[in-house]
Amino acid sequence: MTLEQLRVFVAVAEREHVTEAAKALNLTQSATSAAIAALEERHDVRLFDRVGRRIELTEAGRLFLPEARAVLGRAEDAGNMLSELAGLKRGRLRIVASQTVANHWLPPMLARFKARHPGIDLRLSIANTARTADAVLDGTADLGFVEDELGDARLAMQRVADDRLMLAAASGHVGCGSPVAPADLASARWVLRERGSGTRAILEGALEAFGVDPTALSVELELPSNEAVRAAIEAGAGIGILPAVVADAGLRTGTLVALPFDLPSRGFHAVLARDRHRSRAVAAFLAELPAVEVPTA
Repeated sequence: MTLEQLRVFVAVAEREHVTEAAKALNLTQSATSAAIAALEERHDVRLFDRVGRRIELTEAGRLFLPEARAVLGRAEDAGNMLSELAGLKRGRLRIVASQTVANHWLPPMLARFKARHPGIDLRLSIANTARTADAVLDGTADLGFVEDELGDARLAMQRVADDRLMLAAASGHVGCGSPVAPADLASARWVLRERGSGTRAILEGALEAFGVDPTALSVELELPSNEAVRAAIEAGAGIGILPAVVADAGLRTGTLVALPFDLPSRGFHAVLARDRHRSRAVAAFLAELPAVEVPTA
């Protein structure tokens, strides 16, 4: 049974005339009759009675007509849905992002996209860099955003913004304004993000380059968000690394000070799985971002 056969059956049933149905469908009379005959033969049932020059539905034909109409209706709905997906009138976009991106940079982008495409169901979840990469790779997220690059050939990365990092301490920290020596960092108390976060990975690399063993740090607190790290630093629990977008408010009010320790700048990156289809919603979202392509390792 094909959709074309169903269309022919419904057209003939509604007109009770093969020739008129053929004209409406832009088919020949023989093609129309053949479609009905094939349907009847395939299911071993008579759908029409031929009464002189007229035809009329059999009992089986009357019972089958609403079912055929329903199937054609569902097929039309499916076609309309595909058209709406193509036009971004409906669909879903699942985004996973690391803390800083999700809390500070991404919300205005989400609001703008939702205003332009209200039919798209936007879902945002927050995870650290490693888990964001995993979600994109296993397909539980369509698009990811992280603060650092990922050396995974399975992932395509697109730089979308820049972020500045700083070593922060509570106001009144001893040695503020003085050059920082390796011994100062090695003996300090630290407040850090959890292992797997982008900010922690950058700090550990910078410490190693400065001659400090990051595995030997005195870590007072290990916290799951940059906001929690900031609050703990302000409370005097230790020093730590913060993104500028998180630290700026504390710097302005004087609850935080920046220590003179150079940290590399980092980019915010969109992350996609190379082997997965890029939906129209993903493409539209990325097209609205000020992006520069960055190759992966």
